[in-house]
Amino acid sequence: MALAYLEIEIILNPIDPWREVMVAQMGVLGFESFMDTSDGFLAYIPQNDFRENNFKQIDIFNTDGLEIKWKSKTIAPQNWNKQWEQNFSPIRIGDSCLVRADFHPSENIKYELVINPKMSFGTGHHETTQLMISILLVMNFEQKLVLDMGTGTGILAILAEKKGAKSVMAVDKDLWCVENTRENIGLNDCQNIIALLSDSVPQIRHYNFVFANIKRNVLLDQIENYAQVLSPCGDLLISGFYFEDLDMIRSKCESLGFRFICNFEKNNWVAAHFTMK
Repeated sequence: MALAYLEIEIILNPIDPWREVMVAQMGVLGFESFMDTSDGFLAYIPQNDFRENNFKQIDIFNTDGLEIKWKSKTIAPQNWNKQWEQNFSPIRIGDSCLVRADFHPSENIKYELVINPKMSFGTGHHETTQLMISILLVMNFEQKLVLDMGTGTGILAILAEKKGAKSVMAVDKDLWCVENTRENIGLNDCQNIIALLSDSVPQIRHYNFVFANIKRNVLLDQIENYAQVLSPCGDLLISGFYFEDLDMIRSKCESLGFRFICNFEKNNWVAAHFTMK
């Protein structure tokens, strides 16, 4: 069954610089996506993950001179879908990639990703997805084995296959995301992607690449498992965290034998590339 989501509407006075600060603090609590508004922002979290007492205790509520108003409402899956569809416009990433829904016209471009997002994360509009796609566009996936953790819509898995991956395991803990990924696999005529419902890292083989565009705390919990399933000299591509978290992520990776290659940043969000020594 699809998860029910909670929408938290935040009104800030003044907005700057506090909107970015509050988004960062709410991200640590498990909020998965945010949308700016004229007087604050909207934040979304699975209803079962929301803890009001923890939310009220984040540091920003104690900021002098800052007025915060908030209210919440439950978003049913079908309403979430309509909201995404109303706001989902095609997006180009670099010169060679277009992300669109099936109700948008096709374009002549090297990599066209047809994504119907429904409730799942990964439309190409969020900074972390754009950063990950930008990295994937310059990597060689010919005949490679790929693991995509927290696949969401399956967007990264689909791009990996379009770039020649031999096999892609796309994993998510939410059945709705897995069903959405399977739908998008069909829309893109992909043949080499398996969508798996699981909250753990499958230990069935070694992979040349592991992708993980997931929240910081989940990354920190799972990085050791990524190390166990990566082939020697395999590549780890991760995102879902802020620039100020990079040192913590890098330290964890290097303690497990990873070598830091580089990172990319957009609006304080980061994607990082590591290889297994």
